[in-house]
Amino acid sequence: MPYKHIPVMLNEIVRYLNCSPGKIYVDCTLGGSGHADAICKKIAPDGLLIGIDQDEEAIKNGKKVLKPYGSNIRLFHDNFINLPAILSKLNICAVDGVLLDLGLSLYQIESSGRGFSFRRDEPLDMRMNLNLKTKAEDIINMAKEESLKKIFSEYGEERWARHIARRIVKERKLKRIDSSKQLARIVCEVIPQKAAFKQRIHPATKVFMALRIAVNKELETLASFMENVFDSLKPEGRLCVLTFHSLEDRIVKHKIKALEGKCICPPDFPKCVCNKKRVVISLTKKVLRPTKKEIEKNPMARSAKLRVAEKL
Repeated sequence: MPYKHIPVMLNEIVRYLNCSPGKIYVDCTLGGSGHADAICKKIAPDGLLIGIDQDEEAIKNGKKVLKPYGSNIRLFHDNFINLPAILSKLNICAVDGVLLDLGLSLYQIESSGRGFSFRRDEPLDMRMNLNLKTKAEDIINMAKEESLKKIFSEYGEERWARHIARRIVKERKLKRIDSSKQLARIVCEVIPQKAAFKQRIHPATKVFMALRIAVNKELETLASFMENVFDSLKPEGRLCVLTFHSLEDRIVKHKIKALEGKCICPPDFPKCVCNKKRVVISLTKKVLRPTKKEIEKNPMARSAKLRVAEKL
């Protein structure tokens, strides 16, 4: 099955990464290799692209797509949180640019068979890395009602979180919930038709997103990554982060702001005592979004937000 995916905000990302021949870049979420391929074209003939993805299918696809670039490619089946260790293996101290695209690939939704989509009848898995122990099915059938409510509320910002959690606990006593279609049906039955009609998205969208985030520990991983990623960049090296969820964007935004070194002392202090040191400069004071034309061609891009920071 072909690894289908359309890279989001491709032109903007290549431009902001400031790609040029001979430089070293890391695509931390290789996906369909669309961004990686565009970067490789810009850094040829002697640049280096390091690709990372926790989904082994993405790595297999990347080897095919990026084969023309030969020895200028290094691919790793790993989590982007391990970027420092990966660079150490390659004896690389720092790179010129890092890309992090936190969106699901079209392949994962349509062809992976892991239950990422509420429109398909698949096993309720949702692991991006199949080496992870906990599946979505495990959480749905074993977590306490309050824990489920917290996941749906905090990660999915789902208004009906408590009602959905309560219904899931009731249903699983009768029959184990093990398929995406089964879970989607439960959610759709809980959310009132009037409320569902007002939403522009499928009623199960937020629950599925929240569950996927919980299974893959996406927010914790992102927060940890943002703490250390600038240590892996050269001076004037750039970080591009593409998010698709308000909680992800908030983590990225706040970390960049903190590293810009603005004083956080109370205004009545006679002098600065926080000793904030400026480490980066934000190149996107206002978050960038896809154009209307791109969204028309690729509806999956509609919620994308791009933030870019340059290391000083």
